[in-house]
Amino acid sequence: MKDRKYYAVQPEKFPLLLGSSIYKPMVLYAQGTLPEPTAPAESNASTGNAALPKAPIGIAMVGTRRPSNSAAELCRKLVNSLRGTNAVIVSGLAQGIDSLCHEAALEAGLPTIGVLAQGLDTHIEGSRGDLANRILESGGALVSTFEPDDPAYKGNFIARNKIISGLCAATLVVQSKIKGGALITADFCTKEGKTLLAVPGNFDSEVASGTNQLLDAGRAKPVFKPESLCQVLGLPKKGGLSFGELSAAGCNLSKEATLVFGRVNGYKKTFVELQSEFDFNTTQLLAILTELEIAGLARTEDNFQFYFNGAV
Repeated sequence: MKDRKYYAVQPEKFPLLLGSSIYKPMVLYAQGTLPEPTAPAESNASTGNAALPKAPIGIAMVGTRRPSNSAAELCRKLVNSLRGTNAVIVSGLAQGIDSLCHEAALEAGLPTIGVLAQGLDTHIEGSRGDLANRILESGGALVSTFEPDDPAYKGNFIARNKIISGLCAATLVVQSKIKGGALITADFCTKEGKTLLAVPGNFDSEVASGTNQLLDAGRAKPVFKPESLCQVLGLPKKGGLSFGELSAAGCNLSKEATLVFGRVNGYKKTFVELQSEFDFNTTQLLAILTELEIAGLARTEDNFQFYFNGAV
Protein backbone atom coordinates (compact mmCIF):
# COMPACT_ATOMS: atom_id res chain seq x y z
CA MET A 1 0.00 0.00 0.00
CA LYS A 2 2.88 2.33 -0.77
CA ASP A 3 0.63 4.72 -2.71
CA ARG A 4 -1.43 5.61 0.37
CA LYS A 5 -0.22 7.45 3.47
CA TYR A 6 -0.38 5.70 6.81
CA TYR A 7 -0.47 7.37 10.20
CA ALA A 8 0.08 6.44 13.82
CA VAL A 9 -3.12 6.43 15.87
CA GLN A 10 -2.97 8.06 19.28
CA PRO A 11 -4.04 5.63 22.06
CA GLU A 12 -7.02 7.78 23.03
CA LYS A 13 -8.18 7.55 19.40
CA PHE A 14 -7.97 3.75 19.08
CA PRO A 15 -11.19 2.83 17.24
CA LEU A 16 -14.22 0.95 18.53
CA LEU A 17 -13.41 -1.08 21.68
CA LEU A 18 -9.67 -1.42 21.12
CA GLY A 19 -8.75 1.26 23.64
CA SER A 20 -10.47 -0.64 26.46
CA SER A 21 -9.44 -4.13 25.33
CA ILE A 22 -7.01 -6.33 27.22
CA TYR A 23 -5.31 -6.63 23.82
CA LYS A 24 -4.80 -2.88 23.45
CA PRO A 25 -1.51 -2.53 21.55
CA MET A 26 1.39 -0.24 22.31
CA VAL A 27 1.16 1.23 18.82
CA LEU A 28 -1.38 1.18 16.00
CA TYR A 29 -0.91 2.33 12.42
CA ALA A 30 -3.81 3.04 10.10
CA GLN A 31 -4.81 4.01 6.59
CA GLY A 32 -8.21 5.38 5.73
CA THR A 33 -11.01 6.52 8.01
CA LEU A 34 -11.40 4.90 11.42
CA PRO A 35 -14.65 4.82 13.40
CA GLU A 36 -14.72 6.64 16.72
CA PRO A 37 -13.67 4.99 19.98
CA THR A 38 -16.59 3.53 21.92
CA ALA A 39 -16.96 2.61 25.56
CA PRO A 40 -17.92 -1.00 26.37
CA ALA A 41 -21.37 0.04 27.59
CA GLU A 42 -22.07 1.86 24.32
CA SER A 43 -21.17 -1.15 22.21
CA ASN A 44 -22.79 -3.90 24.28
CA ALA A 45 -25.34 -5.16 21.81
CA SER A 46 -27.29 -7.01 24.52
CA THR A 47 -28.14 -4.00 26.70
CA GLY A 48 -31.12 -2.73 24.76
CA ASN A 49 -29.78 0.76 25.42
CA ALA A 50 -31.76 3.36 23.48
CA ALA A 51 -28.51 5.22 22.72
CA LEU A 52 -26.96 2.17 21.14
CA PRO A 53 -27.71 2.96 17.46
CA LYS A 54 -25.57 6.12 17.73
CA ALA A 55 -22.35 4.20 18.42
CA PRO A 56 -20.44 2.15 15.82
CA ILE A 57 -20.29 -1.51 16.78
CA GLY A 58 -17.47 -3.74 15.60
CA ILE A 59 -18.52 -7.22 14.49
CA ALA A 60 -15.64 -9.58 13.66
CA MET A 61 -16.42 -12.08 10.91
CA VAL A 62 -13.70 -14.67 10.42
CA GLY A 63 -13.08 -18.13 9.03
CA THR A 64 -11.06 -20.54 6.97
CA ARG A 65 -8.95 -19.58 3.97
CA ARG A 66 -10.46 -22.47 2.00
CA PRO A 67 -14.21 -22.22 2.48
CA SER A 68 -17.04 -24.12 0.81
CA ASN A 69 -18.37 -23.29 -2.64
CA SER A 70 -21.43 -21.67 -1.04
CA ALA A 71 -19.40 -19.49 1.33
CA ALA A 72 -19.61 -16.33 -0.77
CA GLU A 73 -23.40 -16.38 -0.71
CA LEU A 74 -23.43 -17.22 3.01
CA CYS A 75 -21.15 -14.28 3.82
CA ARG A 76 -23.22 -11.99 1.63
CA LYS A 77 -26.44 -12.95 3.42
CA LEU A 78 -24.88 -12.63 6.89
CA VAL A 79 -23.49 -9.18 6.17
CA ASN A 80 -26.65 -8.01 4.41
CA SER A 81 -28.63 -8.89 7.53
CA LEU A 82 -26.67 -6.15 9.34
CA ARG A 83 -27.72 -3.40 6.93
CA GLY A 84 -29.56 -0.65 8.76
CA THR A 85 -27.44 -1.07 11.90
CA ASN A 86 -24.26 0.66 13.03
CA ALA A 87 -22.19 -2.48 12.49
CA VAL A 88 -18.60 -2.17 11.32
CA ILE A 89 -17.38 -5.41 9.71
CA VAL A 90 -13.90 -6.32 10.94
CA SER A 91 -11.76 -9.11 9.52
CA GLY A 92 -8.20 -10.03 8.64
CA LEU A 93 -8.09 -9.49 4.86
CA ALA A 94 -6.98 -13.10 4.39
CA GLN A 95 -8.11 -15.23 1.49
CA GLY A 96 -11.37 -17.09 1.98
CA ILE A 97 -13.96 -16.09 4.56
CA ASP A 98 -12.17 -12.89 5.62
CA SER A 99 -12.05 -11.48 2.10
CA LEU A 100 -15.59 -12.64 1.34
CA CYS A 101 -16.89 -10.75 4.38
CA HIS A 102 -15.00 -7.59 3.43
CA GLU A 103 -16.41 -7.94 -0.10
CA ALA A 104 -19.93 -8.39 1.25
CA ALA A 105 -19.55 -5.29 3.44
CA LEU A 106 -18.52 -3.22 0.44
CA GLU A 107 -21.54 -4.49 -1.52
CA ALA A 108 -23.88 -3.77 1.40
CA GLY A 109 -22.49 -0.29 1.98
CA LEU A 110 -21.29 -1.12 5.50
CA PRO A 111 -17.96 0.20 6.80
CA THR A 112 -15.23 -2.40 7.07
CA ILE A 113 -11.78 -2.59 8.67
CA GLY A 114 -9.02 -4.91 7.50
CA VAL A 115 -6.54 -5.89 10.22
CA LEU A 116 -3.19 -6.81 8.68
CA ALA A 117 -0.43 -9.15 9.80
CA GLN A 118 2.13 -6.96 8.02
CA GLY A 119 3.17 -3.33 7.85
CA LEU A 120 1.04 -0.86 5.94
CA ASP A 121 3.90 0.16 3.69
CA THR A 122 4.41 -3.37 2.33
CA HIS A 123 2.93 -4.89 -0.81
CA ILE A 124 -0.30 -6.88 -0.57
CA GLU A 125 -0.45 -9.54 -3.26
CA GLY A 126 -3.07 -10.03 -5.95
CA SER A 127 -6.78 -9.82 -5.26
CA ARG A 128 -6.13 -9.01 -1.59
CA GLY A 129 -4.31 -5.86 -2.66
CA ASP A 130 -7.19 -4.87 -4.91
CA LEU A 131 -9.61 -5.48 -2.05
CA ALA A 132 -7.49 -3.39 0.32
CA ASN A 133 -7.66 -0.47 -2.13
CA ARG A 134 -11.41 -0.83 -2.46
CA ILE A 135 -11.82 -0.80 1.31
CA LEU A 136 -9.93 2.49 1.50
CA GLU A 137 -11.79 3.97 -1.45
CA SER A 138 -15.11 3.11 0.21
CA GLY A 139 -14.21 5.08 3.34
CA GLY A 140 -13.08 2.07 5.36
CA ALA A 141 -9.70 1.47 6.96
CA LEU A 142 -6.69 -0.81 7.24
CA VAL A 143 -4.88 -1.14 10.56
CA SER A 144 -1.71 -2.86 11.75
CA THR A 145 0.36 -3.07 14.91
CA PHE A 146 3.49 -3.81 12.89
CA GLU A 147 6.05 -1.31 11.74
CA PRO A 148 5.19 -0.03 8.26
CA ASP A 149 7.92 -2.01 6.47
CA ASP A 150 7.45 -5.29 8.39
CA PRO A 151 6.62 -8.23 6.08
CA ALA A 152 3.98 -10.82 6.92
CA TYR A 153 5.62 -13.53 9.03
CA LYS A 154 3.72 -16.59 10.24
CA GLY A 155 4.11 -15.49 13.85
CA ASN A 156 2.36 -12.20 13.14
CA PHE A 157 -1.09 -13.68 12.76
CA ILE A 158 -1.75 -14.31 16.45
CA ALA A 159 -1.05 -10.64 17.20
CA ARG A 160 -3.37 -9.67 14.34
CA ASN A 161 -6.15 -11.89 15.69
CA LYS A 162 -5.92 -10.20 19.09
CA ILE A 163 -6.58 -6.86 17.44
CA ILE A 164 -9.56 -8.27 15.51
CA SER A 165 -11.13 -9.40 18.78
CA GLY A 166 -10.07 -6.28 20.65
CA LEU A 167 -11.85 -3.99 18.21
CA CYS A 168 -15.14 -5.82 18.33
CA ALA A 169 -18.15 -6.35 20.56
CA ALA A 170 -18.70 -9.83 19.09
CA THR A 171 -17.00 -12.38 16.86
CA LEU A 172 -18.76 -14.62 14.34
CA VAL A 173 -16.91 -17.69 13.07
CA VAL A 174 -18.51 -18.36 9.69
CA GLN A 175 -16.65 -21.50 8.61
CA SER A 176 -13.59 -23.13 10.15
CA LYS A 177 -11.76 -26.41 10.12
CA ILE A 178 -10.99 -28.14 13.40
CA LYS A 179 -7.81 -26.06 13.67
CA GLY A 180 -7.24 -22.60 12.31
CA GLY A 181 -6.69 -18.93 12.95
CA ALA A 182 -10.42 -18.24 13.29
CA LEU A 183 -10.55 -20.48 16.36
CA ILE A 184 -7.63 -18.55 17.84
CA THR A 185 -9.64 -15.35 17.36
CA ALA A 186 -12.57 -17.14 19.04
CA ASP A 187 -10.32 -17.89 22.04
CA PHE A 188 -9.35 -14.24 22.34
CA CYS A 189 -13.02 -13.24 22.11
CA THR A 190 -14.07 -15.50 24.98
CA LYS A 191 -11.11 -14.44 27.12
CA GLU A 192 -12.44 -10.89 26.90
CA GLY A 193 -15.93 -12.06 27.88
CA LYS A 194 -17.37 -10.93 24.56
CA THR A 195 -20.10 -12.57 22.51
CA LEU A 196 -18.93 -15.50 20.37
CA LEU A 197 -21.14 -16.77 17.56
CA ALA A 198 -20.75 -19.61 15.07
CA VAL A 199 -22.61 -20.87 12.01
CA PRO A 200 -23.54 -24.57 12.33
CA GLY A 201 -22.82 -26.92 9.45
CA ASN A 202 -23.15 -30.54 8.37
CA PHE A 203 -21.46 -32.89 10.81
CA ASP A 204 -19.35 -34.39 8.01
CA SER A 205 -18.28 -31.04 6.53
CA GLU A 206 -14.60 -30.25 7.08
CA VAL A 207 -15.19 -26.47 6.97
CA ALA A 208 -17.92 -26.79 9.62
CA SER A 209 -15.91 -28.97 11.99
CA GLY A 210 -14.47 -25.99 13.86
CA THR A 211 -17.74 -24.09 14.21
CA ASN A 212 -19.58 -27.25 15.26
CA GLN A 213 -16.91 -27.88 17.88
CA LEU A 214 -17.44 -24.39 19.34
CA LEU A 215 -21.18 -25.00 19.47
CA ASP A 216 -20.92 -28.52 20.86
CA ALA A 217 -18.71 -27.25 23.68
CA GLY A 218 -21.19 -24.49 24.48
CA ARG A 219 -18.61 -21.81 23.80
CA ALA A 220 -20.53 -20.06 21.01
CA LYS A 221 -24.12 -19.14 20.28
CA PRO A 222 -25.51 -20.56 17.03
CA VAL A 223 -26.62 -18.47 14.06
CA PHE A 224 -28.96 -20.87 12.29
CA LYS A 225 -29.91 -18.48 9.51
CA PRO A 226 -28.49 -15.13 8.38
CA GLU A 227 -31.75 -13.31 9.08
CA SER A 228 -31.43 -14.08 12.80
CA LEU A 229 -27.94 -12.58 13.19
CA CYS A 230 -29.16 -9.17 14.40
CA GLN A 231 -31.43 -10.82 16.94
CA VAL A 232 -28.69 -13.14 18.24
CA LEU A 233 -26.42 -10.12 18.59
CA GLY A 234 -29.21 -8.05 20.15
CA LEU A 235 -28.34 -5.43 17.56
CA PRO A 236 -31.13 -2.95 16.76
CA LYS A 237 -31.77 -1.44 13.39
CA LYS A 238 -31.36 2.28 12.87
CA GLY A 239 -34.42 4.40 12.29
CA GLY A 240 -36.16 4.18 15.67
CA LEU A 241 -37.60 7.45 16.93
CA SER A 242 -36.35 9.03 20.14
CA PHE A 243 -38.72 10.00 22.96
CA GLY A 244 -38.20 13.65 22.05
CA GLU A 245 -39.26 12.97 18.48
CA LEU A 246 -42.29 11.01 19.72
CA SER A 247 -43.45 13.92 21.90
CA ALA A 248 -42.94 16.40 19.06
CA ALA A 249 -45.12 14.18 16.88
CA GLY A 250 -47.87 14.28 19.50
CA CYS A 251 -47.48 10.66 20.57
CA ASN A 252 -47.94 10.32 24.34
CA LEU A 253 -47.44 6.77 25.53
CA SER A 254 -48.51 5.35 28.86
CA LYS A 255 -45.82 4.85 31.50
CA GLU A 256 -45.83 1.10 30.84
CA ALA A 257 -45.64 1.44 27.07
CA THR A 258 -42.85 4.00 27.43
CA LEU A 259 -40.86 1.53 29.54
CA VAL A 260 -41.26 -1.26 26.98
CA PHE A 261 -40.62 0.96 23.97
CA GLY A 262 -37.47 2.44 25.53
CA ARG A 263 -35.95 -1.00 25.77
CA VAL A 264 -37.06 -2.60 22.50
CA ASN A 265 -37.05 0.40 20.12
CA GLY A 266 -35.52 -0.83 16.85
CA TYR A 267 -35.56 -4.52 17.80
CA LYS A 268 -37.47 -7.59 16.66
CA LYS A 269 -38.79 -9.67 19.58
CA THR A 270 -40.99 -12.71 20.08
CA PHE A 271 -43.81 -12.58 22.61
CA VAL A 272 -41.98 -15.11 24.77
CA GLU A 273 -38.86 -12.93 24.75
CA LEU A 274 -40.92 -9.92 25.81
CA GLN A 275 -42.46 -11.92 28.65
CA SER A 276 -39.01 -12.89 29.89
CA GLU A 277 -37.72 -9.30 29.73
CA PHE A 278 -40.61 -7.58 31.53
CA ASP A 279 -42.64 -8.25 34.68
CA PHE A 280 -46.03 -7.60 33.07
CA ASN A 281 -48.58 -10.39 32.98
CA THR A 282 -49.91 -11.60 29.64
CA THR A 283 -52.98 -9.32 29.65
CA GLN A 284 -50.92 -6.23 30.51
CA LEU A 285 -48.28 -7.01 27.88
CA LEU A 286 -50.91 -7.53 25.16
CA ALA A 287 -52.47 -4.18 26.05
CA ILE A 288 -49.07 -2.46 25.83
CA LEU A 289 -48.35 -4.05 22.46
CA THR A 290 -51.76 -2.94 21.21
CA GLU A 291 -51.00 0.63 22.35
CA LEU A 292 -47.68 0.57 20.48
CA GLU A 293 -49.31 -0.85 17.36
CA ILE A 294 -52.02 1.84 17.40
CA ALA A 295 -49.26 4.46 17.73
CA GLY A 296 -47.55 2.96 14.69
CA LEU A 297 -44.47 1.97 16.71
CA ALA A 298 -44.87 -1.79 16.48
CA ARG A 299 -46.20 -4.29 13.99
CA THR A 300 -46.73 -8.00 13.88
CA GLU A 301 -47.72 -10.36 11.11
CA ASP A 302 -48.51 -13.45 13.16
CA ASN A 303 -48.74 -12.30 16.81
CA PHE A 304 -45.47 -14.13 17.41
CA GLN A 305 -42.76 -11.79 16.10
CA PHE A 306 -43.11 -8.10 16.96
CA TYR A 307 -41.16 -5.48 15.01
CA PHE A 308 -40.53 -2.25 16.88
CA ASN A 309 -40.07 1.01 14.99
CA GLY A 310 -37.37 0.38 12.42
CA ALA A 311 -36.66 -3.31 13.00
CA VAL A 312 -36.82 -5.50 9.90
